Amino acid sequence: MTNQTRLASAEELESIFQRELATDRWAAAETSYAMAVRHRDLGDWPASREWVEQCLRLLEGFPSETEEQVAATRTSVGGVPLPTYLHSGVVKGRFGDLT
Repeated sequence: MTNQTRLASAEELESIFQRELATDRWAAAETSYAMAVRHRDLGDWPASREWVEQCLRLLEGFPSETEEQVAATRTSVGGVPLPTYLHSGVVKGRFGDLT
C-alpha cells in the first residue's frame, strides 16, 4: 500500500461539489477551492477563475471574525490540499491573478 493519495479528476470533484452544495455549503466552499487549484494546476485558467469566484461567493455567507470560523474542516479534498484557514483573503492571496 502507498501513502500517496490519488488526485480526483475534475469531474469527480465537480460531482462531490454538486452533492455538497445541496447539503453542506462550507464543504462546497472547500471543494470549490480544490477545484480552483486542480484547474490551475492543469493550466485551465478560465475554469480555475470560475471556481475561485464560486468559492468566494460561497464564503460570503459565513462569518470570518475568528480562526474557528474560518478553519477548514478537512486537510484535503480529492487529494488537493486545503489551507488551514479558508476565507476570502486566503483565496485572493493564492489566486491573485484570477480574482
